[in-house]
Amino acid sequence: MTAPTQNATNAPDFGLLLARIADALDRLAPARATNVDFAIADAFVWHADPGRPEPVAKVNRVEMGLLKGIDRTRDVLVDNTTRFANGLPANNALLWGARGMGKSSLVKAAHAAVNAELAKDGKAPLKLVEIHREDIETLPALMALMRSSPFRFIVFCDDLSFDADDTSYKSLKAVLEGGIEGRPENVIFYATSNRRHLLPRDMMENERSTAINPGEAVEEKVSLSDRFGLWLGFHKCSQDEYLAMVNGYIAHFGIPIDADELRREALEWATTRGARSGRTAFQFVQDVAGRLGVPLKG
Repeated sequence: MTAPTQNATNAPDFGLLLARIADALDRLAPARATNVDFAIADAFVWHADPGRPEPVAKVNRVEMGLLKGIDRTRDVLVDNTTRFANGLPANNALLWGARGMGKSSLVKAAHAAVNAELAKDGKAPLKLVEIHREDIETLPALMALMRSSPFRFIVFCDDLSFDADDTSYKSLKAVLEGGIEGRPENVIFYATSNRRHLLPRDMMENERSTAINPGEAVEEKVSLSDRFGLWLGFHKCSQDEYLAMVNGYIAHFGIPIDADELRREALEWATTRGARSGRTAFQFVQDVAGRLGVPLKG
């Protein structure tokens, strides 16, 4: 008795099967961002999925002249950015401190100011690439794209901080200074945070109380901030600085209002908000402009 043979018409087509498997794997795998044209824009937003920087046609920024009460930090950051744009040594920068005092606005304004100077000299523009806090773990992929580019880049992360169960700060440490490849020569990292050490105090204290060597545990957390050569502090502004911010916006937008009335309403607005800051000043100006029917342009 002979063994049954499989009908040739029912035999599996292994070539077709393998092709289907390969196609399915291609769909599951994240798209590789290759041949990114960084020349099409001066600013980008990094999207971790599909791993590609998206060009920004118009950056939401405030003019440098409207940033009041931060003259020293402004000069330091602009100088650092200018040196980097010209191929000279420069540091990663951490802008930390009081909320609403213009940390992220200064980064964007510095980028615009430096590019204006580069354009006068006929030099290639500096690129600004924003990465969201939740995508920090994909920073190595972004760095790989920029490493071979002829342009120079500021990678910017706004409101950077880490929670107790978050370990992505370790990948950030490695990318900034500690990895084998390290930070590309044409990339600098700017971050803003309300925290000087990027990690909550109770997280550090918990590490100290539970670790075999408490000092080493705390050093592990604090060392992230050490990757930033520049620590630029932003502090709550005085009443005079707050009023200068308000007056600057009012003049810039050409809003017609009596000076005494403006002062009284501005102080009342800050009192009801319980804070004086650049953000509070702009929110007040928006309210005044709306009440007076003046559009805010520019």
